[in-house]
Amino acid sequence: MGFHEMAGAVCRALTVKKDGPSLYDVCDPLLLTYAGGDPHLGQFYRTALGNPALRPLLRRTGLPALKDEARLARLREALTRARDEETPDWAAVGAPIAELMADINVRHPAPPPAAVPARPPAMAEIDRVIRRCGAHLIGSFGKNGFIPTYAAFNLLGDADMGGREMLMALTGLNSRGYKNSTLLFSLARIFIAHSPARALINPPWTGIAEPMWEPMQIRHRSAYYDAFFTEALLSYVETGLASADEAGAARGAISDMVDFCLKTSAEDVPSHDGSNVRVITALAPGKHPRFSRFFAQIKQDLGFGIYVPDCDTTACSFSAATQAGSNDPILDQPLLDFYRGYQVRAGANEPRVTVPLNDNIDYEGGVVTWIDNLNGDRPYGNDLDPTLNLDILEVSFRNLSRWKIIETPQRLETVHRIIGFQKNLVESGAFRNPRSHIYYLPELYSAYFGRCYAAFIALPLAAQRIIDPENVFALIRARVLGYVEGELIAHEMNPFDAALALMALAHLGAETATFTPALHCIVQGLGEGGRHGPYKAYEWNKMKTPTRILVGGPEVTSAFVLMGLALAKRRMATL
Repeated sequence: MGFHEMAGAVCRALTVKKDGPSLYDVCDPLLLTYAGGDPHLGQFYRTALGNPALRPLLRRTGLPALKDEARLARLREALTRARDEETPDWAAVGAPIAELMADINVRHPAPPPAAVPARPPAMAEIDRVIRRCGAHLIGSFGKNGFIPTYAAFNLLGDADMGGREMLMALTGLNSRGYKNSTLLFSLARIFIAHSPARALINPPWTGIAEPMWEPMQIRHRSAYYDAFFTEALLSYVETGLASADEAGAARGAISDMVDFCLKTSAEDVPSHDGSNVRVITALAPGKHPRFSRFFAQIKQDLGFGIYVPDCDTTACSFSAATQAGSNDPILDQPLLDFYRGYQVRAGANEPRVTVPLNDNIDYEGGVVTWIDNLNGDRPYGNDLDPTLNLDILEVSFRNLSRWKIIETPQRLETVHRIIGFQKNLVESGAFRNPRSHIYYLPELYSAYFGRCYAAFIALPLAAQRIIDPENVFALIRARVLGYVEGELIAHEMNPFDAALALMALAHLGAETATFTPALHCIVQGLGEGGRHGPYKAYEWNKMKTPTRILVGGPEVTSAFVLMGLALAKRRMATL
């Protein structure tokens, strides 16, 4: 959105004719100041929704539906119960808001078809982009002492979060603060959807992955991010394009990031067998996440006071450390024994998935996301993401011998059941549906399957046959390639989409001619990031609650572009 479009949207929001009570008419009398009850609900309201930046944009947006006095009274009664009751009936509290969410009309992007260029860019252009992205990552680490990633709020919310899903979250989450923020963000979405400010808060974009609006970005560090930056820098060194100084700096950064993952971010948690296991938390304690003091307080106010470890950060950290040649004793733990306790077995264990936002898929055999800490905290309830389960398979293949997976029936069964989960997902076609994914998009699932597939085919053939006796990986490969070739690269992409497409195509052995659209998109987009880096910040992963929170950054785009181009270059060089 250009300056004139932004100015027009602001002007329309400030001058629109008010038709019904506004968000502030509803909430100010209840939440602006009060005594007793839950203090966090009001604190969240003042911080996130009643702040001086948002209030002018929404103060003239009224909801005609709330001119019905009975309906307005039900909504205010629900908010009062959320404020005052010690243990509210969250389904009842959320019901009036769920009704109002029926017409917010938030949709996933649908990029138009794109013409296919006749020939790929010259290899010199590809090399130039790889060098720019590698230098960007190394320079960022040198400047900051880490490679930052950013979080950004999209207040219009996620297309997959309707009233039904909001009620799932309210009843399935455990943290009172997280329930509060989900409730009020959901209410705000309704007003934003009916406001001219919608065009400012959620402007259209090219491709699938959403660009991140700069003023909303919160810089931080996580082991999950460091794991992928480690893989990107390993990829850069392997291309042979890094100078001697850059290669030395890259190795130093890799060593530091592996230590951050395996030491700084490690914590002990209870396993299902009564033992303790050392896993990796997404946000390390103390000052390590590198939040500014301002944003650290905002994180607390928004309901993110406790952050527990997760299965994905643990898997990706172990994988990156393995690839980097680490011999840290933490890697000797056979994670599959631990993950088995978090694996869904229909009818045999307690319901693991308490927030089933993607209940269009079969969870059988999948491993859930969040890990209980030593205190038993589970603030986010639990959910199940297909891409996370690819990461568990990938790290298992890299540590097949170390963890004696083939020799241990229970571990092999755990792998077989995760593969069965992936088979059901892909055979049904659900992997193409954004609703099936909690934290990612189908294009990223495709790239991560490519990463997992590469680790699988690197195993000896005898091991491949034991792990996958039904040739499920061949089936998934064909379906994922069909999606990437027939849908993703056949439509308009942004550079992040293109990088993910390249990762999938190259890892899965597609014809190199199919690389051309993605290569051109990346080469032509070089420089779009301006002073921040070679490329803009795009959505890498997301949270759908309490509202749509995107995670990515210019460095993240550089990392994925670098990895995609390095893979493509290697394949093209063999012809």
